[in-house]
Amino acid sequence: MEETAVIASIKAGNVDAFTEIVESYQIPIVRYLYRLVGDEDIARDLAQDTFIQAYKGIKNTSRDLQLRPWLFKIATNNTRQYYRRKRILNFIPFVDHRTPEIPSQYRTKDIEENIDVRAALRKVPLNIRTCLVLHFVEGFKYREIASALGIKEDAVRMRVARGKDMFRHAYGGRRTQ
Repeated sequence: MEETAVIASIKAGNVDAFTEIVESYQIPIVRYLYRLVGDEDIARDLAQDTFIQAYKGIKNTSRDLQLRPWLFKIATNNTRQYYRRKRILNFIPFVDHRTPEIPSQYRTKDIEENIDVRAALRKVPLNIRTCLVLHFVEGFKYREIASALGIKEDAVRMRVARGKDMFRHAYGGRRTQ
């Protein structure tokens, strides 16, 4: 997909051209959001909101738009808004009650480790977790993360370094329990 051509086509009024963007970025955006919120249904809803906002806003973007960081920025902002609404509506701390309790005879080391990794990642503050997931899972460079989040590259470096330590501490603490 030649992104500049697709964006130009959308700006020219070709509504169907946006499906190429959705098809190319839907899985990475949902995967990213799932790692931030820990719930697949919520991640899919946030991804849908992301693409709706992107569709509405793409006509007002510059010609040199970097699509990937722009979409991830919208997704990140939607996640922040989700947590703001959740904090307002719930006066109790976020706890993932949907993590399935797997009967002991069906547990495998891989499943337990995956659950432990997700739980440890959710203990890292959202602004830092966002940088970790974008860098280590989605493969963004620090410059791209800075662009997507609207922060300085040095702030990204600091958040990634701090996040690695926080994750190690949370994961190490979880594994020894």
